[in-house]
Amino acid sequence: QVQLVESGGGLVQAGGSLRLSCAASERIPSINIMYWYRQAPGKQREIVASITTGGRPFYADSVKGRFTISRVNAKNTVYLQMNSLKPEDTAIYYCNTDYTLIRGFWGQGTQVTVSS
Repeated sequence: QVQLVESGGGLVQAGGSLRLSCAASERIPSINIMYWYRQAPGKQREIVASITTGGRPFYADSVKGRFTISRVNAKNTVYLQMNSLKPEDTAIYYCNTDYTLIRGFWGQGTQVTVSS
Protein backbone atom coordinates (compact mmCIF):
# COMPACT_ATOMS: atom_id res chain seq x y z
CA GLN A 1 0.00 0.00 0.00
CA VAL A 2 1.30 3.43 -0.96
CA GLN A 3 1.53 5.75 2.02
CA LEU A 4 2.90 9.16 2.81
CA VAL A 5 2.86 9.88 6.53
CA GLU A 6 3.71 13.37 7.70
CA SER A 7 4.38 14.31 11.32
CA GLY A 8 5.95 16.98 13.47
CA GLY A 9 3.50 19.83 13.05
CA GLY A 10 2.15 21.88 15.92
CA LEU A 11 1.59 25.30 17.39
CA VAL A 12 4.60 27.56 17.75
CA GLN A 13 5.19 31.24 18.35
CA ALA A 14 6.63 33.45 15.65
CA GLY A 15 10.39 33.07 15.55
CA GLY A 16 10.22 29.50 16.74
CA SER A 17 11.20 26.25 15.04
CA LEU A 18 9.64 22.95 14.05
CA ARG A 19 10.97 19.87 12.31
CA LEU A 20 8.63 17.98 10.04
CA SER A 21 9.15 14.37 9.07
CA CYS A 22 7.66 12.27 6.30
CA ALA A 23 7.91 8.56 5.71
CA ALA A 24 7.07 7.26 2.26
CA SER A 25 6.14 3.60 2.15
CA GLU A 26 8.69 1.17 0.80
CA ARG A 27 6.20 0.12 -1.86
CA ILE A 28 6.87 3.36 -3.71
CA PRO A 29 9.44 2.46 -6.34
CA SER A 30 12.22 4.56 -7.76
CA ILE A 31 11.82 7.76 -5.77
CA ASN A 32 13.96 10.49 -7.26
CA ILE A 33 12.66 13.79 -5.96
CA MET A 34 10.93 14.33 -2.64
CA TYR A 35 8.88 17.42 -1.95
CA TRP A 36 7.27 19.48 0.75
CA TYR A 37 4.15 21.42 -0.15
CA ARG A 38 1.84 23.50 1.98
CA GLN A 39 -1.70 24.79 1.77
CA ALA A 40 -2.87 27.75 3.79
CA PRO A 41 -6.56 28.42 4.43
CA GLY A 42 -8.22 29.81 1.32
CA LYS A 43 -5.09 29.43 -0.79
CA GLN A 44 -3.82 26.96 -3.35
CA ARG A 45 -1.31 24.33 -2.45
CA GLU A 46 2.23 25.56 -3.11
CA ILE A 47 5.65 24.00 -3.22
CA VAL A 48 7.91 24.77 -0.28
CA ALA A 49 11.02 22.75 -1.03
CA SER A 50 12.29 19.71 -2.87
CA ILE A 51 15.37 17.54 -2.81
CA THR A 52 16.83 15.07 -5.28
CA THR A 53 18.30 11.68 -4.51
CA GLY A 54 21.71 13.31 -4.77
CA GLY A 55 20.79 15.90 -2.16
CA ARG A 56 20.26 18.92 -4.39
CA PRO A 57 17.68 21.18 -2.74
CA PHE A 58 15.23 23.69 -4.08
CA TYR A 59 13.45 26.28 -1.96
CA ALA A 60 10.59 28.63 -2.58
CA ASP A 61 11.69 32.24 -2.21
CA SER A 62 9.42 32.68 0.79
CA VAL A 63 11.35 30.13 2.86
CA LYS A 64 14.92 30.51 1.62
CA GLY A 65 17.35 30.95 4.47
CA ARG A 66 14.81 29.74 7.05
CA PHE A 67 13.89 26.19 6.02
CA THR A 68 16.19 23.25 5.32
CA ILE A 69 15.13 20.09 3.54
CA SER A 70 16.97 16.81 3.99
CA ARG A 71 16.34 13.14 3.33
CA VAL A 72 17.48 9.62 4.09
CA ASN A 73 17.26 7.70 0.85
CA ALA A 74 17.53 4.26 2.39
CA LYS A 75 14.49 4.97 4.55
CA ASN A 76 12.38 6.89 2.02
CA THR A 77 12.15 9.71 4.52
CA VAL A 78 12.29 13.45 4.07
CA TYR A 79 12.55 16.17 6.68
CA LEU A 80 11.89 19.87 6.80
CA GLN A 81 13.64 21.94 9.45
CA MET A 82 11.75 25.19 9.80
CA ASN A 83 13.37 28.07 11.67
CA SER A 84 12.36 31.68 12.20
CA LEU A 85 8.76 30.77 11.60
CA LYS A 86 6.31 33.48 10.65
CA PRO A 87 2.51 33.61 10.95
CA GLU A 88 2.32 33.38 7.15
CA ASP A 89 3.92 29.93 7.38
CA THR A 90 0.70 28.67 8.94
CA ALA A 91 -0.62 25.89 6.72
CA ILE A 92 -1.06 22.18 6.35
CA TYR A 93 2.24 20.73 5.19
CA TYR A 94 2.36 17.75 2.86
CA CYS A 95 5.22 15.68 1.56
CA ASN A 96 5.24 13.95 -1.78
CA THR A 97 7.48 12.12 -4.23
CA ASP A 98 7.85 12.35 -7.97
CA TYR A 99 6.28 8.90 -8.26
CA THR A 100 3.17 9.69 -6.18
CA LEU A 101 2.80 13.30 -7.27
CA ILE A 102 2.13 12.51 -10.92
CA ARG A 103 -0.42 9.93 -9.78
CA GLY A 104 -2.29 12.51 -7.73
CA PHE A 105 -1.62 10.85 -4.40
CA TRP A 106 -1.41 12.91 -1.20
CA GLY A 107 -1.11 12.07 2.45
CA GLN A 108 -3.05 13.60 5.32
CA GLY A 109 -0.55 16.35 5.96
CA THR A 110 0.50 17.89 9.25
CA GLN A 111 -0.81 21.19 10.58
CA VAL A 112 1.63 23.98 11.36
CA THR A 113 0.27 27.00 13.18
CA VAL A 114 2.45 30.01 13.92
CA SER A 115 1.07 32.56 16.34
CA SER A 116 2.13 36.18 16.30
